[in-house]
Amino acid sequence: MTGRVLVVNCGSSSLKYRLVDVGAGQALAWGLAERVGQPSGRLTHSRAGGEPSVVERPLPDHAGALAAALEAFEHSGPSLADAGLTAVAHRVVHGGDRFSAPVRIDDDVVRAVRELATLAPLHNPVNAVGIEVARRAFPGLPHVAVFDTAFHATLPPHAHTYAVPPQWAREHGVRRYGFHGASHAHVSRAAAELLGRPLSETNTVVLHLGNGASATAVAGGRSVETSMGMTPLEGLVMGTRSGDLDPAVVAHLHRVAGLSPAEVDRALNSSSGMLALAGTNDLREVHRRIADGDEAAALALDVFCHRVRKYVGAYLAVLGRTDAIAFTGGIGENDAVVRAASLAGLETLGIRLDEERNAVRAPGGRRVSADGSPVAVLVVPTDEELEMARQTVDLLAAGS
Repeated sequence: MTGRVLVVNCGSSSLKYRLVDVGAGQALAWGLAERVGQPSGRLTHSRAGGEPSVVERPLPDHAGALAAALEAFEHSGPSLADAGLTAVAHRVVHGGDRFSAPVRIDDDVVRAVRELATLAPLHNPVNAVGIEVARRAFPGLPHVAVFDTAFHATLPPHAHTYAVPPQWAREHGVRRYGFHGASHAHVSRAAAELLGRPLSETNTVVLHLGNGASATAVAGGRSVETSMGMTPLEGLVMGTRSGDLDPAVVAHLHRVAGLSPAEVDRALNSSSGMLALAGTNDLREVHRRIADGDEAAALALDVFCHRVRKYVGAYLAVLGRTDAIAFTGGIGENDAVVRAASLAGLETLGIRLDEERNAVRAPGGRRVSADGSPVAVLVVPTDEELEMARQTVDLLAAGS
């Protein structure tokens, strides 16, 4: 599995990119274009072994952002013309029930990504723009769409079906899809490697904890249950998203506060979660406020960890036999307090942390559970871009 892939990830006002050497399993260069479409833009370009270069200039649209990124490769390296680039991979948030695996992009795929914007109105349209811009910039290379939802295409019907009128599912796509697929795929495979077990014989609960957060039960490499649903709003408490909520709240707030469904939707996605409870969605600041005696921050952390612990217990039941719990994401990899609090009280279920191991910050994957713990607790750094590049190379190799 070799090749060099440019991974492109378009957000509403940003463009992330990474040049990945799949054979070496490492990034050669990466960058972030910020404030796209705003009066002042900023592009930060980094390469392995070098100092980051920062350019401040207007980035009127995603075409301008990608042009700035290509200029950064030429000025700061490595030169894409000499990099042996084999493909461009694109992150697409929602594949609905049409895409259960990565797919080589053509005009029909772009059209489908745009049509699926009904399920992801904030993400799929800009994902499609990024694809169109990159196809013009690299017309001679294969382009591949990697969908956040694809890893969860293996969810059994009893896990992805909502108990709602069936025509809602048939006509409007109302069902559970799941997200963070590249991360859950990468981490579940890495967890099996850490345990020295075949992926097909390993059952893992993966906890992707960051500003966006999700849990997935992975049985033998297949997603069988996940916390996010039709959209990324369902499930765990997140930085600005509420997670699980009684759906009657929407109608209640419309009746008593005059809020429209659109207003409630925006609030649940953009001004809820840790931001609502603690006044900040930065967990480092939450810890600082707790140390200063802030009761709201302490409650916010308790709510966050309680929700994680509830999902862990549920997924132990779903899997039947669990070999590992793998923490990943910015919080999962770096916050020992969250890991400990999220697993507290689960010792009778075979989960025992080693306090000293858990407190140590170290690079790479590692075990933080106590010796003899029936369920291993792991910290596994995620690498969604590497996973996307690997899936792209695999797809192209299979096609050739």
